[in-house]
Amino acid sequence: MRSSLEAILDSTLADHVPGSSVWVALSGGLDSSLLLHVVAPLARRRGIELRAIHVNHGLQAAADGFETHCRALCRALTVPLSVARVEVEPSGRGVEAAAREARYRAFAETLAAGDRLWLAHHADDQAETLLLAALRGSGVRGLAGMPPTREWRGIRIERPWLALSRADLVVEARRREIVWCDDPTNAEMGFDRNYLRAHAMPPLRSRWPRLAEVVGRSAAHLQEADELLGELAAIDLAAAGGDPERLPLTTLRTLTPARLRLLVRHALQWQGLPTPPTTRLTELERQLHAARGDRLPAIAWAGGEARIWRDHLFLMAPPVAIDPDWQRPWDGRAPLETPWGVHSWSLGPWPHDPARPALRVGLRRGGETMRLAGRGRRDIKRLLQEVGIPPWQRDRLPLVWQGEELVAVLGALTAEGWRQTALPTPAAVEAQPGDDG
Repeated sequence: MRSSLEAILDSTLADHVPGSSVWVALSGGLDSSLLLHVVAPLARRRGIELRAIHVNHGLQAAADGFETHCRALCRALTVPLSVARVEVEPSGRGVEAAAREARYRAFAETLAAGDRLWLAHHADDQAETLLLAALRGSGVRGLAGMPPTREWRGIRIERPWLALSRADLVVEARRREIVWCDDPTNAEMGFDRNYLRAHAMPPLRSRWPRLAEVVGRSAAHLQEADELLGELAAIDLAAAGGDPERLPLTTLRTLTPARLRLLVRHALQWQGLPTPPTTRLTELERQLHAARGDRLPAIAWAGGEARIWRDHLFLMAPPVAIDPDWQRPWDGRAPLETPWGVHSWSLGPWPHDPARPALRVGLRRGGETMRLAGRGRRDIKRLLQEVGIPPWQRDRLPLVWQGEELVAVLGALTAEGWRQTALPTPAAVEAQPGDDG
């Protein structure tokens, strides 16, 4: 007789898209070991490629033992296993957050677009997530907990057992006599989730036996509310021009405070940037209404920055520090790689003349001039102002020299007799007619 756990997984597999793989995030603990055990024969029966990925964080002495267990389990089930060894760098964010970031980075580097990643989270995990979010003062998105499914960097992340309790999984694991690893760090009460699980959840569950189910229902309601708020924010973003990096103040000032904060958070999330804490968001709102003309107030928080210039709000990641003495040769044809990003431009005249001096790329030092068609020689500082380059970007624009003559500022200015052409992105190249597959 098939268990309800099997039925859930088999039903989830039924809508699988041929040509992609299903991956199980395998930690070696009870939940993920059981997930792999149950899904392996189901995927085989349906002809679906099943794979597993284990991320070794190297944070504890037992880490290699977990990896060994995962290798043995995958050999026994004849499931291909990929092991990713990562470095966790807390950098003030906490070990748990840094480990999660490293884990997801490994997922992105290993899985292909269109693949499905299965996580073994259950209803008790969801209840803990919601309660922790409430204790941290999170908004709707945090309180919504973990979604059953979501798209992330072309990967479909799924939690098929999110409605089941851990007790259900324990019963099934014991019935199947599955071997798993117990994580010794689960006993460390310095981690908030461990403390909540050990000291808060048992008495709550004793008073409310259906705690996980009820809290999960609340999380589902909040997920629906978060979706609706996302739709509203998308409408406001479209009305503001559609560029999440550059929002006009005239539009922002027509919004109520709540919709303004929602739009700012949405624009940051669209870029993959963290949202500011409440104090920073409040200060940003004040600056939006106070800013006039070319004032340049900057508001920064961990992982993000907001600036106001020429009646627009610019939202961005903190700029990478640059070396003012940086320079390198360039052939003018390939994308230019710099320590702070890639500039996808080509620069002519073409065909290439080997008699001409080689191109050299560097940064502004001050006092540079360029000869423009029909305008003669002009000061670069004033020209960058004219074309609307924000001040904080001007010192990191690559200047291209041929010998002693400045011939281009990539993405902004081109000297007389030269031309810049935007190079196609990889996605645009892939979409060209005539490509097979």
